Amino acid sequence: MSKPIPNVLTIAGVDPSGGAGVLADVKAFSALGAYACAVIAALTAQNTRAVTGVLPIAPEFIARQIDTLFADVRIDAVKIGMLGEAPVIATVAERLTHWKAERVVLDPVMVAKSGDALLARTAVGALREALVPLALVMTPNLPEAGVLLEARAPESVKEMTRAAERLHALMGSGERWVWLKGGHLPGGDATDLLFNGDRMIELSQPRVATKNTHGTGCTLSAALAALLPQSSDVPTAAKQAKNYLTQALLRADELQVGQGHGPVHHFHALWSGARGQPAQR
Repeated sequence: MSKPIPNVLTIAGVDPSGGAGVLADVKAFSALGAYACAVIAALTAQNTRAVTGVLPIAPEFIARQIDTLFADVRIDAVKIGMLGEAPVIATVAERLTHWKAERVVLDPVMVAKSGDALLARTAVGALREALVPLALVMTPNLPEAGVLLEARAPESVKEMTRAAERLHALMGSGERWVWLKGGHLPGGDATDLLFNGDRMIELSQPRVATKNTHGTGCTLSAALAALLPQSSDVPTAAKQAKNYLTQALLRADELQVGQGHGPVHHFHALWSGARGQPAQR
């Protein structure tokens, strides 16, 4: 008997341009064979060039969204993205603990591609203390790693190794993985490190030359969440997620969305070309 289609939840903010946040997560889930559910944690006024406003959702209503969903729907994995404020972080952590959520992927979203802040500085401690220990996989980029560790961002693969070890120490007991993304480093390859306290796995792909990189972090963590219930282990899911993002970047220039950093092509395997015609099966 075949496995059921996984139900995967994103808890994040909404980017109206569709390149990041909940809309990007839903696209990645759907492209990778998972059924998408969403809890809205914040609204933003945002396009490919800037974030011009953020409207938080009341923590009480976020709790109601989570409770109502989990009371009815089997959730096989959870991706956490932009939460914005400490009270929201505390609420999400408390309700996910209550429901014993499985396969939690934490993307510690702090800054948009445009450079605009998406997490209050005062909320970093809450993120570190309340959410990091709940995650099966945490997916910080190098600047986010620096903030979480209260240190400068790693500037080499060697420094990434030490940072991955220190980040893993912040996580709870049992199986826990840090996926430290090295895309901010210069060089021809984009090299990440995946670490579980024992194994340090290097994930590397050729860097894609495109300005359309809006939402890459959201898309990668969402892809991982979609693939975890369908994979034998975390490294297998991570390698498939990175391959998916690389192909989405390679096809990103087929889209014409905005004048700044446009989105990646989430449906690159389903659309045959720039005109968005369905792929032949």
